[in-house]
Amino acid sequence: MKPETSPACICARLRRAARAATQDYDAALAPLGVNVAQYSLLRHIQRAAPVNLTDLAALMQLDASTLGRNLRVLDKNGWTRAATGRDRRARHVALTDTGRDVLNRAAPLWRAAQDATAARLGAEGQTALFALLDALDTSNPQPESIRR
Repeated sequence: MKPETSPACICARLRRAARAATQDYDAALAPLGVNVAQYSLLRHIQRAAPVNLTDLAALMQLDASTLGRNLRVLDKNGWTRAATGRDRRARHVALTDTGRDVLNRAAPLWRAAQDATAARLGAEGQTALFALLDALDTSNPQPESIRR
């Protein structure tokens, strides 16, 4: 049974849908002991490494304290390592061999969750969802035709 929520409350419905989607992805990744937030962080580090923490926070649109908390978990699991760069004041982060292995083994599990979600939406639904999300994403400048 779905909890009662005002159908007019866009925020509540978005948050509920986001939690449900997150649970699906987390369940798919659970056999490896990684959740979708950790997978996303590992993937961002892989693409940008070595990356300083300020740039990584901006790239992921996270505040520094949230990024720091999430990185501590990855460090504790041995998936990332921090180092100082040329500028000793800036810390950089990169994947360890273990982190790359977890990411490689997680990729097909993430893909399966992605495919299942896409199948539930259908091609038209996915296109419509992306357009709606882009329209709400104020950090993503929209073409004039969408802003009207």
